[in-house]
Amino acid sequence: MIQMVGKLAYMRGRSRSTRPVSKRAPGWVEYQPDEVKALIINLAREGKPQSLIGNILRDEHDIPLVKPIVGYGIQKVLEEAGLAPRIPEDIYNLMVKATSLKRHLERNRKDFHNKRSLQITESKIYALTRYYKRKGALPQDWNHRNEIVTI
Repeated sequence: MIQMVGKLAYMRGRSRSTRPVSKRAPGWVEYQPDEVKALIINLAREGKPQSLIGNILRDEHDIPLVKPIVGYGIQKVLEEAGLAPRIPEDIYNLMVKATSLKRHLERNRKDFHNKRSLQITESKIYALTRYYKRKGALPQDWNHRNEIVTI
């Protein structure tokens, strides 16, 4: 199967790491599901985002994936503990980027390359917003322009 590489894709190129084939936890993982949940909750209480929690579990605790061990992902563990973010992390990061681009464009009005970059970033936000509204992760009346993002 040939993958098309889009110009405005989230990642450029076709080279990506592949997930493990097996749905079961590897035999060398020493953690029990309750221990993994406790690690995730502790890292979330320290203020770490979900992507960083996954990286820390992989690099420091030798847990390749949470789902085969616990039965569901990091997001669901955080929702059970009441620590899930109100806005999904990918939209939040794009909103931070858009805010910094707007601030830059206020100072540099003739910077047309970054004006285009802002347009692309906002179109990504709109696409993700439609997706998350469809999935029920965001309320139907949610608008990213009403949210205040601090950098």
